[in-house]
Formats: sequence, structure tokens, C-alpha cells
Amino acid sequence: MFYFVSKIVWFFLTPSNALLTLALVGVALAWTRFDTFGWRLTAGALVGLFAAGLLPFGNALMYPLEERFPAFVDDGLPVAGVVVLGGTFDTEATNVHGQMALNETGERLVALGELARRYPEAKIVYAGGGSEFTPDTTPEATLVENTVGQLGIAPGRILYERKSLNTYQNALYAKEVAKPRAGERWLVVTSAFHMPRTMGVFRAVGFEVRAYPVDYRTAGASSMLRPFAFLSEGLRRTDIAAKEWIGLGAYYASGRTGALFPGP
Repeated sequence: MFYFVSKIVWFFLTPSNALLTLALVGVALAWTRFDTFGWRLTAGALVGLFAAGLLPFGNALMYPLEERFPAFVDDGLPVAGVVVLGGTFDTEATNVHGQMALNETGERLVALGELARRYPEAKIVYAGGGSEFTPDTTPEATLVENTVGQLGIAPGRILYERKSLNTYQNALYAKEVAKPRAGERWLVVTSAFHMPRTMGVFRAVGFEVRAYPVDYRTAGASSMLRPFAFLSEGLRRTDIAAKEWIGLGAYYASGRTGALFPGP
């Protein structure tokens, strides 16, 4: 029941779905005594869809998220371990074909391979059980374990966290698996736009980490002035960024982070 309710709530909070819903409601009202309001609502929603899809609105939402934590610079100091957050797999396609089927956050897996080779003595933890919006039957960490050999890494090189369903649980359960010691330096790998919320929850559970952002979607401040060539591309960017801002607010309100917009 929880998964069903979660899907419905997020469906109506997603900007593209919300605008389309408003347009359909407007069409329905247009056949009632509220016809003038209905047509205006439809027109406004359609203008909003085109604006969110073609204007750089999504980039404007995404840019401050991505730039909150700077890119990691290797200063030569030892790294005790690395936590890579899940969300990188198309789970159904991976199960069916038996090989990595990565989604648009696949750079996290690229970073896993790179960091495992750069720091051969470091612990590597992959944190990924499933999704609070989808009742997955196979933990994502298990999919990584089954296919990580394709990156040239032995499955035994990585520790796997399989219970988490969201970012807060990623941090909580990764700490149990990693068992970090005082004074150790750990890195956390996730998409740049997801890093503020990630750092907030790791701090909240008492797991001190350094940010290692990957998977950048914008090309700096200039992206905020660059329109999209395809409506679907702009809407997707807007939806992802809006979800992250909503997540930041929800996590702060629920006490899962100590700051509304965690920073360095």
C-alpha cells in the first residue's frame, strides 16, 4: 500500500505530470459552467509545459544543486574507503540480459571502477537495496555483485549494502557495513545534483565523508541561458531537479538532515 500511495503522490508532484493533469482538468471544466476558467487553466498549463520543456528552467533548478559541492581533487592523502550510492541500474533489463544495463546515473559505476583501482587498499561499499517507490525483488547491490566483473573488478573487492530503500537508509546502512573508524577519510559517490541531500544525511547518521560528485547534467552557469532542443529533454531535467528540491525540503522537515540546503 505504501508503494502505491508513494507513486500517486510523486506522480502529482512531478512538474510535467502536474501540468498535464491541470490541462486535462481544464478541458473537463470547459464542458461545464466554468468553461472560461477551464479554457484558461488548459492554456496556462500548456504554456507551462512548453516553458518547462524548452526554456532553461530545469537547468536553473539543477545548477545550484550541482555546484553546491566542488569536484573532488586528489590531494595525495590516504582514503580509507568509498561509498557509492545506488540507483544506477535498469534492474529489469539487467536481470533479463545478465549484463549491466545502466541508466542515466551510470557514471557512479564508472567512478566505482576508477576509485577501486586508484585506492587499491580502500574499502569499497556499494549501497543499494531498492526504491521506496518500487517494490524491487532483487537488491541493486546484488545486481552489481553479479555483473561487476564486467568492470574488471573481482566481486569480493566490494562490500554490499542491500537493505536501503532511500538516501537516508543508504547512509545509515552503509555505515553499518563500512564500520568507519575515527580519523579515517571516506568518500561518497553520487550524482552532483544529489550530493547536498546525500551529505546532509551522512552527517545526520554520524558518518563523516568527503563529497565525490559525478554525473553532471549542466555545463556551468551558461546552461541557465541555453534552451532545450527537445521538449522531453527539458521536462526530464525539470522533473529531476524539482524532485531533488522537494526531497531536500522533506528530509529537513522530517529531521533526516540538519540543514535545508547542506553545504561544504
